[in-house]
Amino acid sequence: MEFQRFTKKNILTNGLIVIIYLLWTNIIGGIRPEHYFLVVLWVVMFYSFDTSRRIVIGFSIFIIFWIIYDSMRIIPNYEVSTVHIKEPYLLEKYLFGINFNGELLTPNEYFAKISNKFMDFISGFFYINWMPVPIGFGIYLFIKDKYLFLKFSIAFLLVNLVGFSIYYIYPAAPPWYVELYGFDLHFGIPGNRAGLARFDELVGIPIFANIYNKNANVLAAMPSLHASYPVIVLFYAIKKRLGWINVLFAIFMLGIWFSAVYSGHHYIIDVTLGICIAIISVTLFELATKYSFFEKPIKKLTKIITIDKFN
Repeated sequence: MEFQRFTKKNILTNGLIVIIYLLWTNIIGGIRPEHYFLVVLWVVMFYSFDTSRRIVIGFSIFIIFWIIYDSMRIIPNYEVSTVHIKEPYLLEKYLFGINFNGELLTPNEYFAKISNKFMDFISGFFYINWMPVPIGFGIYLFIKDKYLFLKFSIAFLLVNLVGFSIYYIYPAAPPWYVELYGFDLHFGIPGNRAGLARFDELVGIPIFANIYNKNANVLAAMPSLHASYPVIVLFYAIKKRLGWINVLFAIFMLGIWFSAVYSGHHYIIDVTLGICIAIISVTLFELATKYSFFEKPIKKLTKIITIDKFN
């Protein structure tokens, strides 16, 4: 079947999607350059070629993830549930406290006192790849195994939805918040690079400053989804039997976990919960796909992005 670039159906559908999306982003806090970029990317990819259309449809699951995350700014989690600042700090100190010069410190506080340029660079290097690695792995799977790509993408979205739900059920302040503001609750504060500022200083580029200035939710440290993502990647890399590449993914995973704590962005308890959420969510999802009710839609979408032409 010949590729049909423009049809009445796809023009009306995409036009409606774009209008609704821009109206929504305007409601939740105003349209920013990245919103226009996403619209242009979608339209260009959809209408350029058959291959580009299949790619953007396949990666639409990641687009949905980003839209949901960005939309969280419309209702801050601190307006839904009580914010926990002191409790995570005290629990962290009780479970993982480190005696240093006669003082009991959380691991974050301890690392802040013994930080060095080498560890600053290593932690920043790992942390900056928290999203590029999953996306890069997704691109690889899209090329090599579209069925596994869709399972990976859906599992990724599922883990995020669980994490986002917990953000609203149990809003929790990150370690850097306690360092800057103590246990007092302050609303509307901007995101903060915390220990990652040292990486920016080393490379001379405000990489993390630009990232955290756009943080949609500051009081959402538990669970650490940064800790969840490499677990998902490693799980599906093992299923794909990537051999020694899996060792690299395992190192990346450990590096992210360490960096989350070293940088002052998460407690160990945040990281642990993020790991548990990833393992449980992916396991349940994999069990669900053993039933045709859940597996058929994935196989159908696999066929669409692999063979069918969109009208």
